[in-house]
Amino acid sequence: MEAVNPATGERIAEYTEDDNADLEAKLATATDRFEDWRNRPMREREELIASAADVLRENKREYAELMTNEMGKPISQALGEVEKCAWACDHYAEHASAYLEADAHPSPPGTAVKTVHDPLGPVLAVMPWNFPFWQVIRFAAPYLTAGNVGLLKHASNVPGCAKALEDVFREAGYPEGVFQTLLIGSGEVDDVLADDRVRAATLTGSGPAGRAVAETAGKHLKKTVLELGGSDPFVVLADADLDAAVEKGVQARTQNGGQSCIAAKRFIVHEDVYDEFLDRFVDAFESLTVGDPMDEATDIGSQADPKLMAELHEQVQASVEAGATVQTGGEPLDREGAFYPPTVLTDVPEGCPADAEETFGPVAAVYEVGNEDEAIALANDTRFGLGASLWTEDRDRGERLARDVDAGCVYINEMTKSDPRVPFGGVGDAGYGRELSEAGIKEFVNRKTVWVQ
Repeated sequence: MEAVNPATGERIAEYTEDDNADLEAKLATATDRFEDWRNRPMREREELIASAADVLRENKREYAELMTNEMGKPISQALGEVEKCAWACDHYAEHASAYLEADAHPSPPGTAVKTVHDPLGPVLAVMPWNFPFWQVIRFAAPYLTAGNVGLLKHASNVPGCAKALEDVFREAGYPEGVFQTLLIGSGEVDDVLADDRVRAATLTGSGPAGRAVAETAGKHLKKTVLELGGSDPFVVLADADLDAAVEKGVQARTQNGGQSCIAAKRFIVHEDVYDEFLDRFVDAFESLTVGDPMDEATDIGSQADPKLMAELHEQVQASVEAGATVQTGGEPLDREGAFYPPTVLTDVPEGCPADAEETFGPVAAVYEVGNEDEAIALANDTRFGLGASLWTEDRDRGERLARDVDAGCVYINEMTKSDPRVPFGGVGDAGYGRELSEAGIKEFVNRKTVWVQ
């Protein structure tokens, strides 16, 4: 399994994949370790996740450079990702006990009835390359603290990150086997999930990958949480603060090189402010620095893989052939590495790739609408339902319209983001289940009713 720097094409390192004997040993270790781990006092598990936060902060630069070298994220954003991971660990160190406290229920005199939250066992996590540390910590911090043990199958292009995350928990003082990395290919996920020792699975990734995991898990009656693709709308109404909307819109579409499920992808703008928004939006796109991801001044680094960039460009070309207009960008940059420019498309026809598919790169589709009803109808005209962003100076109006948007989360006058304090997840083809906050930590527990007579 090779790690290749997408900005240079240079091979960074080579890792030996786990063979069948390695995999069997790790599954056996996970099962054995769970029996002890589940009985550790909650306070001890909280102290350990707090220690993981310390390890992340102490090695922040090392982990950030590893991310940047393996998948092209600008170093400034990689540093921010490590900090966010530490924040999530802090959150569960502080709140896990309260989240998992037993719930009391009405009962007859002389009895006591409550719901307790027991861990399930080994949980398989199939994680993507785009946020190689955050996606993993987002699963590990709550689920390990709840008493489960983790088995990570990371994306094959970030094996160094996968191994480093295992080291984070080891250095934090976790018992051996509570968190393990499986260096295996995608073709082996089905067999691991079917194994009786694996009790549940979470996946962040593509729709086909999610369906495959859901099918196997359903066959074996195992709980799953899926966070899949998105084509998030960014709705700008006539009374929006355009300074803020443009600034956040650019960030929402281009951070992480545009490679984010919750990136704003379809910009739906009221006709009264459309021309001004578009002019300012295009100017802002053109002012972004595309370059060496290790340079602190870089806004957009390389795309994570040349093949993925080629697929993105095919989507742009097909959209243009269908009638879309390129306002800026639209062609891979003529330089070494997988670099794609910030791109803005207008006159986007219904059903073309930029309209109907998820574009995983810095490509924004901008639409003009005449009123809020048209805006909401277009926002909902997608098979995905992950996140949405609404921009209006009338907060009551924004809250009213948010109820009409078919998405797992709606942010008013803010870009869509994941935050350990609030539940995160989607509907429709964006997946099901919730991560983070109290809802997330309770996804993989047995909500057991205990009746005492």
